[in-house]
Amino acid sequence: QEVHETGTLHRAFSVFLYHDDKMLIQRRAKHKYHSGGLWSNACCSHPTEGLSINESVRQRMYEELQVRCPVEEAFQFIYFHKFGDKMFEYEYDHVFIGEYSGDFKLDPEEAEDAAWIDFNELSKLLREKPETFSIWCLTAMPKVMSIIKEKNR
Repeated sequence: QEVHETGTLHRAFSVFLYHDDKMLIQRRAKHKYHSGGLWSNACCSHPTEGLSINESVRQRMYEELQVRCPVEEAFQFIYFHKFGDKMFEYEYDHVFIGEYSGDFKLDPEEAEDAAWIDFNELSKLLREKPETFSIWCLTAMPKVMSIIKEKNR
């Protein structure tokens, strides 16, 4: 959390899971230190010390969702957002995409809700209610959906 208080650039990852024309989104737990109660991608975190980014992604997907499925890194981006006087997001975000259609179980420390949402409805919500989504999700989601649509042509 210290890097979020100092505004130091650091690595993070975001996992997007889809099936057919639906995306799995989660509502972050209200008590999270930032972006609590906002909708976001299926899973996100920071690399675990001593693990590769791929190992960290697999570990975190299981911790947050109890999901194991193949994911591939699709792209990276850097973003900066100031939440308050002493809370920043300045991340080099590795974006992973995977196809998944099974069950999941949320960790209540991380998320309070989750839903499969149709791409068209998701696009509409991103346009009409952007304040209900995490900042990194707003940035990455349109590109993720474009990649998935192109892949499924």
